[in-house]
Amino acid sequence: MKKSEATRLNILQKAFELIYAKGYQTTSIDEIIATTQVTKGAFYYHFKTKDEMGLAIINELLKNNFKSTFIEPLQNTDHPLDSIYQLVYGILMENDLLKVEYGCPTSNFTQEMAPWHVDFTKALNELSSRWENAMIACIENGKTAGSVKEHVNAKEIAVFVMSGYWGVRNLGKLENSKSVYLIYLKGLKSYFQSLE
Repeated sequence: MKKSEATRLNILQKAFELIYAKGYQTTSIDEIIATTQVTKGAFYYHFKTKDEMGLAIINELLKNNFKSTFIEPLQNTDHPLDSIYQLVYGILMENDLLKVEYGCPTSNFTQEMAPWHVDFTKALNELSSRWENAMIACIENGKTAGSVKEHVNAKEIAVFVMSGYWGVRNLGKLENSKSVYLIYLKGLKSYFQSLE
């Protein structure tokens, strides 16, 4: 990796950490520069604006992580509902990178930026659609294989899981506790059992 690529990646990673902890709107470019220990010139060499950097965080950092965390575990599974449950359980209860007190980075960006910035809305909607479509495909495969009841609506399930996940991440953030995650997971498991 070239030095300029390493500098850009360092800026993105450190900026993500700050934004995840403090929020996008309240994190200043000066704070990012101080944390990354790059010059203002180096920052502006890589990013013309804070929004350009924010979009790069979504497109260059979150998308890759999102794929390995939210999409790949749902591919090639014989038991889709179990796989979806295990994915959500792992993200909520076992993932050390996502902190209960900070919520979900994608959800946080959505709440802060989607209503006011078309490019953020587009990038975040792409992430959301990827997860939704991966769950739909997974569930449809389960219906074909007979591990999921034929009459269920895969899109309904996907939207239910996603909205529940984002909602419970926000509740966890408010309570600063994973205990609410366990309540959601118990309900999710019961719901899934009714679909098998």
